[in-house]
Amino acid sequence: MLFDPLQAVSQDQWLETELGRYIFSRQEKLIMDLVRPAAGESVLDVGCGSGNYLNLFKQKKCSLTGIDPSDAALASAKNKLGHRCELVRGNAVDLPFSDNEFDIVTLINNVRTLDDPQKIIAEAVRVSRNRVFIGFFNKHTFVGTRQSVRRLFGFPVTSGIRFFTVGEMQSLISEAISSPSVAWGSVIYLPGPFYTFFSELEELFPVKKNPLGAFVGMAFAVNYTYQTVQNPILNSFDVKAKTRAAAPEAVRVMLQEGDR
Repeated sequence: MLFDPLQAVSQDQWLETELGRYIFSRQEKLIMDLVRPAAGESVLDVGCGSGNYLNLFKQKKCSLTGIDPSDAALASAKNKLGHRCELVRGNAVDLPFSDNEFDIVTLINNVRTLDDPQKIIAEAVRVSRNRVFIGFFNKHTFVGTRQSVRRLFGFPVTSGIRFFTVGEMQSLISEAISSPSVAWGSVIYLPGPFYTFFSELEELFPVKKNPLGAFVGMAFAVNYTYQTVQNPILNSFDVKAKTRAAAPEAVRVMLQEGDR
């Protein structure tokens, strides 16, 4: 399971605090700088929780889809995102989507101790046709203990969220895709009390390729190599080449509407 239902509440409450908003803004900047989403691109957030990260892509006018195993989290996300986001109940190790279906797939702070991260990343690569972003907590950080990191980011201290080093995550990505070109960086370098009075110190640290921030983001390109199951359907509709990239999710929506 990727998401603790209680986390949906605690994360939203955390974002109501000045510290929470500041830390989230630093995450947002790193994510947007690495992913560079364009209006109209399709985004899948795996383990979307209450939809806070999807909301960033909503502001960029992307087409949104979120998946999470928690009904409580999905209900919270629906209240936040409305009908502009398709929300699906499901598991990250077996995504109910077609190959190459989304331009962007994100995995942010959602790999748990008992999960298989290699399988989760492989599934993210499978359903992406352009790029994948992975955000995770860093084992090696100035912030301090893992409990300190959880508190700083609004997670329960007892949550089973998993920490990685930069090298460990790069190795997992290399197992999922051959010779990846990974762009990465990190943010949040100081313990929580520093941000109350000296938040400007955060901006003094370099972001790109800095292995010491508490939150690390990695983005890499995915080649459109999988054979999608919808190709016979696409051919029958004689989809033009310019619109073919957006067709898989359109066909899936048509099929879903037919089942209603």
